[in-house]
Amino acid sequence: MSNGITVGELARHLGAEIVGDPKGMVRGAAPIESAREAELSFLARRKYLPYLDGTQATAVIVGRDLGKVEKRPQETALLLVDDAHRALAQALALLYPAEQKKSEIAPTAVVGPRVELGKGVTIGPYTVVGAGAKLGDGVRVGAQCAIGEGCELGAETELKDQVVLYRGSRIGARCIIHSGARIGVDGFGYVLEGSEHRKVPQVGRCVIEDDVEIGANTCIDRGSIGETRIGAGTKIDNLVHIAHNVRVGRGCIIVAQVGVAGSTIIGNGVALAGQVGIIGHLEIGDGARIAAQAGVSHDVPAGETWFGYPARQRTQVMRANAAFLKLPELLRRVQRIEDTLLPEGEAK
Repeated sequence: MSNGITVGELARHLGAEIVGDPKGMVRGAAPIESAREAELSFLARRKYLPYLDGTQATAVIVGRDLGKVEKRPQETALLLVDDAHRALAQALALLYPAEQKKSEIAPTAVVGPRVELGKGVTIGPYTVVGAGAKLGDGVRVGAQCAIGEGCELGAETELKDQVVLYRGSRIGARCIIHSGARIGVDGFGYVLEGSEHRKVPQVGRCVIEDDVEIGANTCIDRGSIGETRIGAGTKIDNLVHIAHNVRVGRGCIIVAQVGVAGSTIIGNGVALAGQVGIIGHLEIGDGARIAAQAGVSHDVPAGETWFGYPARQRTQVMRANAAFLKLPELLRRVQRIEDTLLPEGEAK
């Protein structure tokens, strides 16, 4: 945490309009309902406006799209911005600057032969770096990681504790891979021989491009004979599984517990909400949006929003849901018609 910043200085960094005292000091951040003096909070949704009147925060970031704020504590300054979420991200980077770790290789780390280490590399305790691996300038590797033979990590990439990179995996620059993630795992490939499942050797690789973030306990398979590739700038949440030979485009968002089966192609800027499941060998077009818990079994055209199980285009699902809600009344109408038209004793 920083030593603090005045409301006025914070407003200048954010390009915000101040309503209130610019001299207040901010040293941390908290939700608006629990924020105290010297803390910053934010408002991006109208449903939270009632909390503003009782907050003890020194300053609150408020999106201009919420309109004029009628009530606020006299001691609380408002920072009016066009995008409250973006402003909050900027403010948090000021209030909680990244820890500057000293470049060092822990005595208990094991570094194999022919490993190339760039300038300022940090390797944590009990980490193993396999033969022929390459770690670029400023790479930070946590404790108990395993970096396989021939892996490559681009400059300023960070592996949190207990990350595993299987042999030959390539990670771009400025990536963040969180604890428990496994990259380059063998794909789930078998052929049936008689009554037994025979493993198909997985000889491809896994490539993660620049500026990708991968959540905790996520597993990304290597290609079977080609490669699995995650495009630059894509952000992947915790507990996601991406199978062999999948290609994910640039700037995608993939939320928790998503499963993508083998050889599926996901375009640029795609958003997959929580628990989406996608079968193999499909194509998801650029900019598509798949809602939570959707089961995708067909190609999704670019720019469309799909949801439901099986997943369908948004307007189709909405019409079907509306019709389903009318079903009880429809059954009652049919019953009344049968009672009227059928002879006594034949109505059902």
